[in-house]
Amino acid sequence: MIPFFDVRLSSLGFKDEIDEAIRRVLASGQLILGPEVRAFEEEFASYVGVGGAVGVGSGTDALILALRALGVGPGDEVITVANAGVPTVAAIRAVGATPRFVDVRPDGLLIDEEQLEQAICPRTRCLLPIHLYGRAVAMEPILRLASRHGLRIIEDCAQAHGARCQGRHVGTFGDLGCFSFYPTKNLGAFGDGGMVVSNDPCLVEQVRMQRMYGFKEDRYSYCEGINSRLDELQAAILRVKLRHLPACVEARRTIARRYLVGLEGCIDSLPIAPSVEAHAYHLFVVQVSDRQRFVDALRGEGIGHGVHYPVPVHLMDAYRFLGYEEGELPVTERSAKAVLSLPMYPGLEAGAVDRVIETLRRVR
Repeated sequence: MIPFFDVRLSSLGFKDEIDEAIRRVLASGQLILGPEVRAFEEEFASYVGVGGAVGVGSGTDALILALRALGVGPGDEVITVANAGVPTVAAIRAVGATPRFVDVRPDGLLIDEEQLEQAICPRTRCLLPIHLYGRAVAMEPILRLASRHGLRIIEDCAQAHGARCQGRHVGTFGDLGCFSFYPTKNLGAFGDGGMVVSNDPCLVEQVRMQRMYGFKEDRYSYCEGINSRLDELQAAILRVKLRHLPACVEARRTIARRYLVGLEGCIDSLPIAPSVEAHAYHLFVVQVSDRQRFVDALRGEGIGHGVHYPVPVHLMDAYRFLGYEEGELPVTERSAKAVLSLPMYPGLEAGAVDRVIETLRRVR
């Protein structure tokens, strides 16, 4: 069996360090917002290259708190994409705002910046590009557009730890960047966790207050907040994994290069990035016609797979009220029927990658 993802293999190389980190927290007796969280926030901010970072309960909470910090709420619209799963849209709705979708580019399935301007209206408050599958969105056109229209930018970096654009880590271009530490991510916890980063100290302080009832150092609410705190155990584990993140991202790129060479000519569309640093390969997503044939072949060989994502958000029952009809986002809808995610994680051996390649080539 070749699993689609195996958290044990992805952490095997530094198990002893993780065990020691857990023992350290348990011995300290402090489990919430202690020295591990503070240290991880500083270390993650340094890794990304920003002035401040705030650990929160999940990647979705990171987006919610970022939107709240910018004052986005009822009556406002946030422009994003519909091909990246539900969490981003759920966060927009959680603050009472309305998501407005634009289509994605066929090459890379990232937000089509050329369609952004026509989607802007008087209610638009924020642009929310998603660095999907580990590939960085080209941010310069979006920054120019936001500046021209006086809009704020939140980057969804949940799938892009380690990805860079023009030499800068994702999450450093907009007003705020949001990361998830869900276990499958490039930097994954042993549970839920998230982070909001920014170079604006006022926004960092807003997020820091809002993650715990609007408190500062006291028990006094200076603004309305919620309860969304990264706990000490997860922070300690993530500190260990952060030290190994560059090597883990490089391992993913090595696996990706093997796939790219081995699958050339037998797959309709491969995830080729404009530069090595622009893709951190959280997922290795190909596009194929007649996806079921490939899925059946993988299953027959005991090889795991994923589909990210089979139904665009605008066509899900929960979001029909937004008024989108089938056919309005043609690239998004077409790609949803073709995307197929292959096994991709540190610890996946070259022989296993070759077996995936051989299986897919036989389909052709």
